[in-house]
Amino acid sequence: MDSLDLQVLTQARRWREDGHAVWLVTVIETWGSAPRPPGALLAMRDDGLVAGSVSGGCVEDDLIERVRGGERVARPSLVVYGVTKEEAARFGLPCGGNLRLLQEPLDATDWLDEILARTARHELVARVLDLASGTVRIEPAHRGDAFSFDGRELRALFGPRWRMLIVGAGQLSRALAQMALMLDFDVICCDPREEYHLTWNVPGTTFSTEMPDDLALALQLDPHSAVVALTHDPKLDDLVLLEALKSPAFYVGALGSRGNTVKRKERLALFDLSAAEIDRLHGPIGLDIGSRTPGEIAVSILAEVVAVRNGVALRQKKPTLAAAASLP
Repeated sequence: MDSLDLQVLTQARRWREDGHAVWLVTVIETWGSAPRPPGALLAMRDDGLVAGSVSGGCVEDDLIERVRGGERVARPSLVVYGVTKEEAARFGLPCGGNLRLLQEPLDATDWLDEILARTARHELVARVLDLASGTVRIEPAHRGDAFSFDGRELRALFGPRWRMLIVGAGQLSRALAQMALMLDFDVICCDPREEYHLTWNVPGTTFSTEMPDDLALALQLDPHSAVVALTHDPKLDDLVLLEALKSPAFYVGALGSRGNTVKRKERLALFDLSAAEIDRLHGPIGLDIGSRTPGEIAVSILAEVVAVRNGVALRQKKPTLAAAASLP
């Protein structure tokens, strides 16, 4: 899921409270190129007003025309677009893509209230819709779970599937935390230094004054976790890196110049880390976009985190001193 889907649910609840009939439309399957992934949501009001997106525009226009024309779906039902090349062209589906949607009336909102309350507490939950009865139940989910649809049940995730541990509570950390929240990371900031943690003021994040290495162990870092060390203090950054680099965390990065990164890796080699584990460290941290301000540096860090998460080659990566020395 993404934050847009929670906004869709919030708007859908508001419309129901105002007395409107509302339908939810969920992307359940795509073929070819598609602008929205399975699980993406759209809410549609009885007068054709919509929130969210399932295609980027043209399919939404057709759904709106159906509602304005008097169509009233009374039970969960499938809608397919782009079965033929002509339909794909008509509805603006790129590259001959196809789109299968599930449309359902929003009759009860108790499950919706539960999702919004639990995700506000940073819980990851699943909405399970039974197509035959139209009933919905909410159950706990795990970060390794994914959207699923088997023809009888739809299971969609809501809440933060990804987690970011930020070490250091400075200005850069605040900028990074705010941006990471927008990408649906569950953000934990750690800084035991009193002069820093007393000024942390990023709503929606969790703050800890534990030592970073102790917190990393307590969090049980997994493949959906990212660790970003930003204190410039080796006593804090190196400690958390020793634990993070041995963990399954998908991303581990540390702030520092190319020279400091080389020295950090030399220090890490003195401990029980293998060369392969040390090579997992992203440093200098972030993509090379010429960033200077805290906001720009946060953009470069988060862009690198997302690229690693998505398995994309880091084409704009600034080389280390050793790599730079080998360039012609």
